[in-house]
Amino acid sequence: MIKKIEDLKLKIFKLIEDAADVAALENLRVQYLGRKGEVTNLLKTLKDISIEERKKVGPQLQTFKKEIELALDDKVGKFMEIAAAAPEIDITIPGKKISVGHYHPLSIVEKDVRRIFKAMNFSVVEGPEIESDYYNFDALNIPKSHPARDMWDTFWLQDGQKLAKGGDKLSAISHKLLLRTHTSPVQMRYMETHKPPFQIIVPGRVFRYEATDASHETNFNQIEGLMVGKDVNLANFKFVIQEFFKRLFGKNLEIRLRPSYFPFVEPGLEVDLQCVKCGGKGCNICGNSGWLEIMGAGMVHPKVFEAAHYNPRELQGFAFGMGLERIAMIKYNIPDIRMFYSGDLRFINQF
Repeated sequence: MIKKIEDLKLKIFKLIEDAADVAALENLRVQYLGRKGEVTNLLKTLKDISIEERKKVGPQLQTFKKEIELALDDKVGKFMEIAAAAPEIDITIPGKKISVGHYHPLSIVEKDVRRIFKAMNFSVVEGPEIESDYYNFDALNIPKSHPARDMWDTFWLQDGQKLAKGGDKLSAISHKLLLRTHTSPVQMRYMETHKPPFQIIVPGRVFRYEATDASHETNFNQIEGLMVGKDVNLANFKFVIQEFFKRLFGKNLEIRLRPSYFPFVEPGLEVDLQCVKCGGKGCNICGNSGWLEIMGAGMVHPKVFEAAHYNPRELQGFAFGMGLERIAMIKYNIPDIRMFYSGDLRFINQF
């Protein structure tokens, strides 16, 4: 009997030590100390043994029973202390809001640009990023022999399939394919299928095969605009652009027009914007000049109208183009274009 008590004692204390929670301890209490528990049954067998042995075994069984009760109570107390130390959970508190992300700074600026031009009655037009050299160069007064082609470092494609005129279906037209170097081809496609008067903007990605640095990327975004009608002139252009920058930056800013050369416009212009940071006084952003070079523009070249089957003696219009990254860098004072494409959340999460 004493040997059986010692073995049972080792077993029970090991089970109490390994118990995972209060429920497991309660099961042990019932299993060994309940009405039909093993220790209770041992106490009931005392009447069947001799008086001498009963005097030896009885006290040990009573002591054993008390030790089990103390061990169970002690372990329950430890569980209660752990529970008391844990933070209370208020099930009425709303759950944590799941982060769903937000717009990239380029997306924010593009949405602003689209909104402003739509408010000025411009339509938004998009087109293919894979183009033929006809739409990218030839139709824009940049034929194969034109030295202006050297201004664009082009990604040429080796695929033998060609883009058809007037759409993005593939056909056997003898024009090479490329990744568009500007969004101007979309303007030509639009003119082929629409009659003036109209005014459109063309946002989209463009590609240049050039070295990457703080102000250049092989992949970037442009916003180009086109307005065509019988009496459209540079005075209209100046008003539209001044109003656009006023709404974009939230304040009146002067613009400066300088003569320049672009093969698809005549006359051609460079547009400078009064420095957003210093207001024209001169700072590190504008190189102390007070001006920021912002876009190229001009009156649409007659040969471009002829390629679109317009009569350049009856119609005229202006076109302009600007880099979306350039606008965002000025608006948010971002020093390096490569930050837009870094994927660094420390940068993205600021917007």
